Order: sequence, then C-alpha cells, then structure tokens
Amino acid sequence: MIDNPEEIQAFLDQKVLEFNQMAFIETDPIQVPKLFTTKENIEIAGFLAATLAWGQRPTIIRNARKLVSQMENNPYEFLQNTTERDWNLFLNFKHRTFNGVDCVFFLKSLQNIYLHHGGLETVFTAGYNKNQSIYQALAHFRNVFFELNHEHRTEKHVSDVEKGASAKRLNMFLRWMVRTDKTGVDFGLWRQIPASALMLPLDVHTGNVARKLGLLSRTQNDWKAVEEITAKLRTFDQNDPIRYDFALFGLGAFEKF
Repeated sequence: MIDNPEEIQAFLDQKVLEFNQMAFIETDPIQVPKLFTTKENIEIAGFLAATLAWGQRPTIIRNARKLVSQMENNPYEFLQNTTERDWNLFLNFKHRTFNGVDCVFFLKSLQNIYLHHGGLETVFTAGYNKNQSIYQALAHFRNVFFELNHEHRTEKHVSDVEKGASAKRLNMFLRWMVRTDKTGVDFGLWRQIPASALMLPLDVHTGNVARKLGLLSRTQNDWKAVEEITAKLRTFDQNDPIRYDFALFGLGAFEKF
C-alpha cells in the first residue's frame, strides 16, 4: 500500500490517463448510448444500459443492445409513439433478475417522464436543485420513477439512497451524462449539475482498490462509503473528483490490483 497521499494521487492520476481513453468504451456498457447522436436517445439508452450493468460485461452489453434494437434503435421516438400492444414485445426480455414485467414498467415510466416531466435531465436536476446534492437528485428521481402503478418487485432495480444504497448504476449514469473532458468517453450532455457534485459509482472493484490504497475505511459498499470515498477524491480534484472512477475501476477490473 502507498502511504503518502501525494504519491497515491500521482499514482491514480497516471491510471486515469491510462484508462480514460476511447478504448475503454470497447468493453464498457457506455458503448450502448454511444450508438446514438440525439440527446434523448443517448439519455434513454444510457439509463437502460446502466440499469442492466451488473454481471458479466459482455452479457450486459449484449442485452442492452438487444433492448434498444427492440425499440427500433430510436428509443425516444419509440416511447413517443408506443401503443399498449407494443409493450407485449418486451414481456420476454430478461437480464438476470430483471424480467419482462420490470422491463415494461421501466419503459412506461420513461415514457411518463418524457411526456409529463420534461425528460430525465429535468427530473434529476429538479432533485439536485433542492439542496445541490446528488443524494437528493437520486431520491427525487426514484420517487418520480415509481409514481405509476407497479409491482413491488420492480422497485429493487432502482437503488434507494434513502435506505442507504450505494446507487452504483445511477451514479455511473450521472457520470456519463454530466462529466466532460477532452478524451470524450463521458458525454457531458447535462450542464445544470456540476461534475464537482458527482458521487463515485462504488462497486466491488472501486471499493476494494480504494480500501487497499487506504482511501476507504468503511467495509460496506453503501451510501456512507460513497460519501467517504468521494470526499477523499475531492481532496485530489475538487472540480472533477469522479474522473478517478476510471483509475479505481481499471485497477480492479483490468489489473486485478
């Protein structure tokens, strides 16, 4: 383990340069929203890909691509014009415990968000503006997302930060939408939430590497751990702390650090 904070930062800065490259996209679910050019299609495809982002990465990517192809490779237009009969196309969709019932509700909720709430960016931004926190953005989004009638089982597929969840996939989605830099991996589509406010998408890889480097003491991968590690990363870069997601994830997933 590296003991000196300055040495840790220098080490992670180097790893950011290595992993925050367009080649990263080849093995990452972010390649699914990269298929699109319009803002709404990028948002919807990105949200769906992030939702499915647990398990084997090739399977995640394959199933996310399958889902957007079933939406005629134009998710926004599809949701604008979907009839009740069209939902039946998705009842056989399955990714791990995310089944056809979950899939249909997700699409109906996204349709509701774009028809009645101004879209995903508007919903997340409204939550963020309550007290300039991602915690509130995620809590508000979840409340809006489940305002339609739904089966209770579907709720497990949207993390609840008010119950302490780390919300890895939602934080990853926000990284994709908010962050921007010269490498062009993340989209930087949303300008009303600053990159400085983002929280780390904490998973087994980023958590384990952070603990080995002495950046995280909490043993659970929960919201308190997200707050702890993100606060530490802000001491390295207060304007763009989540760029270190590339370093921590790359070290864990690719280098088995």
